[in-house]
Amino acid sequence: MSFAVCADVGSTYTKVAVVELAGGRLLATAARPTTVGTDVLHGLDAAVAAATVGLTGAAGAPWYVCSSAGGGLRLAVVGYEQLVTARAGARVGLSAGARVVHVAAGRLDGAALRALRAARPDVVLLVGGTDGGDAEVLGHNAARLARARWRVPVVVAGNAEAREQVCATLAAGAVPFTATDNVLPRIGELRPQPARTAIREVFLRHVIGGKGLSRGRRFATLVRAATPDAVLTGVELLADHTGGDLVVVDVGGATTDVYSVLTPDERDGGPSAQVAGVLWRARTVEGDLGLRWSAPGVVAAAAAERLLADGEEPRLAAAAAARAADPGFVPADAAQRALDRRIGALAATVALRRHARAEPGGAGGGRDLRDVRLVVGSGGVLRHAAPADALAVLDAPLSDHAGGYPLPRRARAVVDTDYVLAAAGLLAEAHPDAAAGLLRHHLHD
Repeated sequence: MSFAVCADVGSTYTKVAVVELAGGRLLATAARPTTVGTDVLHGLDAAVAAATVGLTGAAGAPWYVCSSAGGGLRLAVVGYEQLVTARAGARVGLSAGARVVHVAAGRLDGAALRALRAARPDVVLLVGGTDGGDAEVLGHNAARLARARWRVPVVVAGNAEAREQVCATLAAGAVPFTATDNVLPRIGELRPQPARTAIREVFLRHVIGGKGLSRGRRFATLVRAATPDAVLTGVELLADHTGGDLVVVDVGGATTDVYSVLTPDERDGGPSAQVAGVLWRARTVEGDLGLRWSAPGVVAAAAAERLLADGEEPRLAAAAAARAADPGFVPADAAQRALDRRIGALAATVALRRHARAEPGGAGGGRDLRDVRLVVGSGGVLRHAAPADALAVLDAPLSDHAGGYPLPRRARAVVDTDYVLAAAGLLAEAHPDAAAGLLRHHLHD
């Protein structure tokens, strides 16, 4: 039997799925704590050993690994104008599996450069100007980085006509860089894939090996993508095979991520209706919404959104504070599990509101989720719950009529209990039939 080992080295747990390549059947799964404190390979090897015990041929099976350990991929965006290219760059960064930790717009000065350094990005996405448009700000910012002896890798994805000069400037300053196509070649036309590919390559070449997660080169050679990038690839493949709009809500310990794949149409004027363009396949990350590290942020956001019942806030706030103080907390009884589910439902509801609603000032038109037919829930709070309880968590955002956006009209909810989206995304390029089969067997039979 031919199979592949797919692993996600997360910030807390390392999850492994063993997938039969001939039909995409899931043969085994296992999870072990991620051993960031020593060497992440210790936890990875333990999880793989647990998942492959008794499987003939395990020693020769290929490994496909993604990682968000050590904070994942931290991206800063430096653009020309806050409402256009800087916003477009931030959207592209999210689609590439990055956590966008800083966005700067306009000419970098001393204060802006200090703020950029303080954000501690792993990669800088340097954008600005449509093709044939303004080139002065892009050139200025490249020169400023070069003079500052900037050593964090830079992906250049701005005005194509200025690319050669910008690259020459960065090279003269010994700034590590990769050049690719403009993320916004024309107003209203957002082109994410070239920059997404370049960011992935920089992540693999520079970031994984530089985080001190493991001794030696083995871990860096195993990792093929940032975890959110792999998950989005799995989401895109699922959408291609279901033929409809879908949403994935992933409630984690530190963040809640929302992925959506929509079918382009002209209902709201098409992509040109937004000057920064539309990502029909998109991801948002809510860094203040999580079940452990960010649990207090969930309660604060839910209170601000008026989602809490009278008298509910003090009890939830105390539970959230306890979880943030002990991120390894495991609920020991039904009452604690119910609190986890309540915080998870609130995180999912607020995250989906933010994902779908128009951006402040109306600059972003929001995301129309009316035609979403499939909603997939992910995250430990869902995977470890009884099926009815997990679906109740997902029902909270799907029945949120006060959210300020049109809800899906006829959506079916499922839970990624076997964590197959990341595995499918990892297999999509080398084994597309196995990836499609895995999704079909587990999420859209």
